Amino acid sequence: MRHRSLFILTAVVTTGALTLTACGSRDDGDKKSDSSKKTTVVIGVDAPLTGSLSALGQGIKNSVDLAAKTANKNNEVPGVEFKIEALDDQAVPASGKANAAKLVGNKDVIGAVGPLNSGVAQSMQGDFDRAGVVQVSPANTNPALSQGDDWGKGKLDRPFKTYFRTAATDVVQGKFAAQYLYNDAKKKKVYVVDDKQTYGAGLAAIFSAEFKRLGGSIAGTDHVTVKETDFSSTADKVKSSGADSVYFGGQYPEGGLLSDQIKKTGAKIPTMGGDGIYDPAFISASGVANDGDFATSIGYPVEKLPTAKKFIADYSAAGYKDPYAAYGGYSYDAGWAIVQAVKSVVAANDGKLPDDARAKVVEAMAKVSFDGVTGKVAFDEYGDTTNKQLTVYKVEGKVWKDVKSATFKD
Repeated sequence: MRHRSLFILTAVVTTGALTLTACGSRDDGDKKSDSSKKTTVVIGVDAPLTGSLSALGQGIKNSVDLAAKTANKNNEVPGVEFKIEALDDQAVPASGKANAAKLVGNKDVIGAVGPLNSGVAQSMQGDFDRAGVVQVSPANTNPALSQGDDWGKGKLDRPFKTYFRTAATDVVQGKFAAQYLYNDAKKKKVYVVDDKQTYGAGLAAIFSAEFKRLGGSIAGTDHVTVKETDFSSTADKVKSSGADSVYFGGQYPEGGLLSDQIKKTGAKIPTMGGDGIYDPAFISASGVANDGDFATSIGYPVEKLPTAKKFIADYSAAGYKDPYAAYGGYSYDAGWAIVQAVKSVVAANDGKLPDDARAKVVEAMAKVSFDGVTGKVAFDEYGDTTNKQLTVYKVEGKVWKDVKSATFKD
């Protein structure tokens, strides 16, 4: 997605009678007294913790918190204690940029993950890159974030070596959606709507290109505005176009209302969208039954992954108020990737964080590889996940049910 979180790593060095850096020297007499002390590493979480997308943001925050607690319980990195600090960006780019500036200004911050939304990520990448701070997102899907603005022309150029993500890009998601709607759902004439945002517009464009390549036709296009609620004009255009389906590039607050208003015109056709609409709130936003609507989401259903059983059980046992939601598994894996990068750096420096920890963590992240909650976690030369599993969900009886999961092959 999306469009879509930010964790921060802050190294705070415990001090004794003498002031010491994380990798500072000690005399022989001091070694024994400091042997039981740990360096604290803070994993920050930047996500929309309030506002219309808070259901996703809270799941992100809690899942990273669980990763930190698990690392501590297992003593994953000897000599290091992990903690989290949650920041709220309200899904607003300006807030994300302010958070990034604040974080990189703290010399103890050595890594970051996030944010939720691709548009917010665009405002933050430069700050993190200039400071050499690693960034990993569990939800961003806009291809330009990792492959450059000319990715659509086949010119891939990684703009920021510090940026990584555990979510598959919209190149994968948009094509997968088009192939399902055309080949499996047998829809041939789609009306395309987007919310004019980085995530939504980009996803809609990729979907449209693939749908036309397959032989389908675009009945019409339109745009809606985020946080508006009256989409009757767009709904009327859809009805009069004769479209047999709708594709919406955007988030669930607008997507649910759009689906509702289209159906109220008498156009009994399904609305499909990306992971931005895959949330129970999409269904509850509609005043009429929206059975038959579709959404794609990155990865396989967490509940059906053998690799996720422990995560689900541990999350439940932790007693978090909010569910892990759509990005919980990817958030845990993003947090754990930072834990593993720190582990590698510490192990290579005689059990201590080095003076150039920021740069070393960036280097280590490129080599991270482990079996995570969502499957194999590793990154390609652009910092993109090598895991390209996706799932189509369908609304049935007021709940999302998975109808097809596959590993995407272009």
